[in-house]
Amino acid sequence: MLAELSIKNFAIIDELSVSFEKGLTVLTGETGAGKSIIIDAIHLLVGGRGSSEFVRHGTNRAEIEGLFLIEDEHPCYEKAKQVGVEVEDGMVVLRRDITMNGKSICRINGKLVTLGILREVGQTLMDIHGQHEHQDLMNQDRHLILLDQYGGQKVEEALSEYREVFATYTTLKKQLEQLTENEQQMAHRLDLIQFQLDEIKAADLQPNEDEQLMDERLKISNFEKIYTSLTDAYNALHGEQRGLDWLGVAMNHAEDISNLEDTYGEISEVISSSFYQIEDVSYRIRQQLDLLEYDPKRLNFIESRLNEISHLKRKYGQSVDEILEYAAQIEDEIDRIENRDTHVEKIKQKLSSVAEDLLVEAKNVSEVRKQLAAELTDSIHQELQELYMAKTIFNIVFEKLPPNQADSELSGGSVKFTKDGIDSVEFYISTNPGEPLKPLAKVASGGELSRIMLALKSIFSKHQGVTSIIFDEVDTGVSGRVAQSIGEKIHAISVDSQVLCISHLPQVAAMADTHLFISKQIKDDRTTTSVLPLNEEEKTKEIARMIAGAEITDLTQQHAQELLGLAAKIKQ
Repeated sequence: MLAELSIKNFAIIDELSVSFEKGLTVLTGETGAGKSIIIDAIHLLVGGRGSSEFVRHGTNRAEIEGLFLIEDEHPCYEKAKQVGVEVEDGMVVLRRDITMNGKSICRINGKLVTLGILREVGQTLMDIHGQHEHQDLMNQDRHLILLDQYGGQKVEEALSEYREVFATYTTLKKQLEQLTENEQQMAHRLDLIQFQLDEIKAADLQPNEDEQLMDERLKISNFEKIYTSLTDAYNALHGEQRGLDWLGVAMNHAEDISNLEDTYGEISEVISSSFYQIEDVSYRIRQQLDLLEYDPKRLNFIESRLNEISHLKRKYGQSVDEILEYAAQIEDEIDRIENRDTHVEKIKQKLSSVAEDLLVEAKNVSEVRKQLAAELTDSIHQELQELYMAKTIFNIVFEKLPPNQADSELSGGSVKFTKDGIDSVEFYISTNPGEPLKPLAKVASGGELSRIMLALKSIFSKHQGVTSIIFDEVDTGVSGRVAQSIGEKIHAISVDSQVLCISHLPQVAAMADTHLFISKQIKDDRTTTSVLPLNEEEKTKEIARMIAGAEITDLTQQHAQELLGLAAKIKQ
């Protein structure tokens, strides 16, 4: 749950700190007081889009910080681990600063992260539902996504197997398309890659040749230093100083007394071992000196060869191995082009076989979705009945995507394959008895869309691990007993999830476990927003204001008390 929220220099908010509790928190206040601005701040905190327009006029940056408390096994733990963020004691602190130039600085538990990572982690903590989600219901392309969200792991597993085959299918299709391009393009491509292959072959590169040449160049370039150091080392052992001879003398003297005491024996053994090791090293130094040879012509050859390799690297790869790998690839491509007819036939046969497997996996995904669609339809009917839409018929209609020519030839002319399968899904509804089912986008009113989306959220909240849900004016277009049912439904969701709700309906406000009143004041010619938790008396007055408007009467206060009494009974 979201426990603490701190906002500074954000829009009309100067500085604000709010504590949130479990259950249902309702935010009310006059239009323009800043209710939606607080929700906008939370939206940015969990990775929403931001801009410099959010920075309060006259300040350098907007600052938003939130403390989330999470339970064991919460999905946030795994997501945070994936992105390298430590979560301890069940606490996650998100912070986002937006500067005047529009740049975002994001942190999770004090660690700097990208906006993408902030969004990934934020999505496990908070689900924000506003008016824009009504557009999801109006957009048929989003219906399949909503169904898959409901399906969760079942759909993910089926889609994962399908997409694995789909990746092979798309790769083969791309190869086939390349081989069936027009003759002129194919000829140009063949000329280009043949030239590239000839150039690479002419260089006669050897694996790791560049690294070996650079090592050799380093030795030749440092010939004088190497020769001097080896000579001095050898002379120190066998020259005038005769260090090895003196070590031999020490070895003989130590050996004379080695049998008199264990300590003398150990000393003698160490000196003897050192003598023979150093004697061996001195022979190796002599061998290296004998092998040393300064060859300026070889150095010139190496420089020239490295320049040639560097030229090829700029065109074909970062290393000799990459260049050789590229050469092997284009050699295969040349073979495919020159023997195009044979390769086309082979790819078609393989593609046809993969298409059969893909169709099997696609049908499996469709079957899983249809089973889930039946479950979702039953659940939505139950939810709509509780929202006074008992006579509404909801249905999820499946259609096959219209096939393109390539998919048609491979699948018998029946389907089109996409990364999401072969299904086209659309929500249909009939809100009046006797009326036929029609696409939801064409017949549902604003109030009906609000209730349908709330029904979906009620269902999804039981399937998703998100612990905090925000409803931003989801009660638009409803009143009376429908408003009462929406308030009850939102409170029911808050039993298992923390819910923050902006509402203009007194029926919803009455269901609140915590009621926050948002107001704005003008001080020193600047507008500021404040948040005040209401006690029972203040809560009654605010609900009365929501009922009556500007003038509060004894009757409206009595009505407010009745609403609160009814809400208390329902919550019990």
